[in-house]
Amino acid sequence: MGGPRKNPSAFRTTGASIREVAGGAGVSIATVSRVVNGISTVAPELAERVWRVIREVGYVPNTQARALVSGRSHMLGLVVSEITNPFFPELVQEFENLAVEQGYEVFIGSTNYEAPRTEALIRRMLQRSVDGVAIMTFGIEEKLIQKLVERAFPLVFVDAGPDLPNIRVLKVNYGEGIREAVQHLAGLGHRQIAFVSGPLQMRSAVARRDAFLSSMSELDLIVPPEHLVEGTHTMEGGIKAADHLLSLATLPTAIMCSNDMTAIGVLHGLHRRTHPVPLDVSVVGFDDIHLAQFMLPPLTTIQMSCKQLATAAVQALRAGIEPNHPQAQQREWLISTQLVVRQSTANPRGGLPAPAKAKSATRRGAVKHS
Repeated sequence: MGGPRKNPSAFRTTGASIREVAGGAGVSIATVSRVVNGISTVAPELAERVWRVIREVGYVPNTQARALVSGRSHMLGLVVSEITNPFFPELVQEFENLAVEQGYEVFIGSTNYEAPRTEALIRRMLQRSVDGVAIMTFGIEEKLIQKLVERAFPLVFVDAGPDLPNIRVLKVNYGEGIREAVQHLAGLGHRQIAFVSGPLQMRSAVARRDAFLSSMSELDLIVPPEHLVEGTHTMEGGIKAADHLLSLATLPTAIMCSNDMTAIGVLHGLHRRTHPVPLDVSVVGFDDIHLAQFMLPPLTTIQMSCKQLATAAVQALRAGIEPNHPQAQQREWLISTQLVVRQSTANPRGGLPAPAKAKSATRRGAVKHS
């Protein structure tokens, strides 16, 4: 007699069995196994039918046995900067929903911008044998990147990453939405527009600031050095930035911020110093977190869709993990941004100057109103 033969019993649980799932979906046990393991050769409609039956009968695969059979953990790592900024919980929720729908579990951790914490998090993910990691921190130290790259498993970065076969990058078009915001403010008549950046050691903060300066230059609008404030991407940093701008001899008529948390802080700082928004100062944020539409006044902001980011991150990881994935050769995913106009922007105090004209024709993107 030969040794024990491999069979689908590796996927049994104490509840419903894989045979029940196969019978309910009208497919073979092998097809259920391929769906559960995320193998992309199964047609999407068929995979959805299998997942529907899995949910109906309450089948729960034995993930440890699955890993032994497939050689994969079916677990994706997700690294974010912080949980206190509402943008990241929204991103985590979208990522987890998509990953679970596609047969993956998620190992989530936050760095809090601390190198030792980041290194410990990466080490735990490696110990758990995740199939790939999405680094959604908008900036991570190069030496920590190298520790991941040396392992040669699929990685997804935001904005930039090493040019290696296992690396995929989500390229955010910051300039698209920021140009729309500057043109929106200029169209309202604003000429004195300040910008509160994030910490300038972050690649994304520099990219957003540079996109603002480029957009202002297109309209021949000058930005005095004192109108460029380095913030912390926090509400407290926004309050401090507002205090600085209020201390100047001439208060700018509009303030653009590198994220919504900063903009909310600016709103608070202006309110407590009795400078109503938008009557005295217009304010624009960036991210379009859920809270932005409920501020008083509702915040005009540049939307960077959490759903689009999460969808791209999951697809990019699967493209690196699954050899037969249709996007296996793709290395970059483009992420768009767009302006969402609400009630925190209006004509400047003291009248409406002549419209600003761009130096050269530029494509105007669609501006969303809500």
